[in-house]
Amino acid sequence: MSDSKSTASPMQKMEEEAKITFTRNVIAILDEWKVKDGDQILLLGLPDDTRSRQIRSYRQGSSTFPVDDSRVNEFLDHILGIDDALATSNPCNSAAGGMWMNRVNNRFKDRTPLNAMLEDGINSIVAVRIHLDCAYDWHISK
Repeated sequence: MSDSKSTASPMQKMEEEAKITFTRNVIAILDEWKVKDGDQILLLGLPDDTRSRQIRSYRQGSSTFPVDDSRVNEFLDHILGIDDALATSNPCNSAAGGMWMNRVNNRFKDRTPLNAMLEDGINSIVAVRIHLDCAYDWHISK
């Protein structure tokens, strides 16, 4: 994790309409997990001075995530990885992922995965991803 700007953002090469769709889809994931707007700022790794109204702007499609912020890109990668793993685990029930994120889990010290991610930041975000996605765990343990 770094404050430096990255040139490897997947959004950089997207057309503006694709960036808007991507941003709205990520916000929809967090909405499905029942994450409050202020907490979405934390899960997206947005700057501390970001206001909740920015999340509403993303949701409405009037702005997009910053394309050159390596911190945001790292958080986005993990959020998308978690969502993908939840969808793979529950292919017939799209609501199951949101339920899992909000159910107490002893793996996260008897907290919900969502609370663990909000309280511990990137370390628990990665821990949730590893818990759900054995392929990701295999990849980083090499």
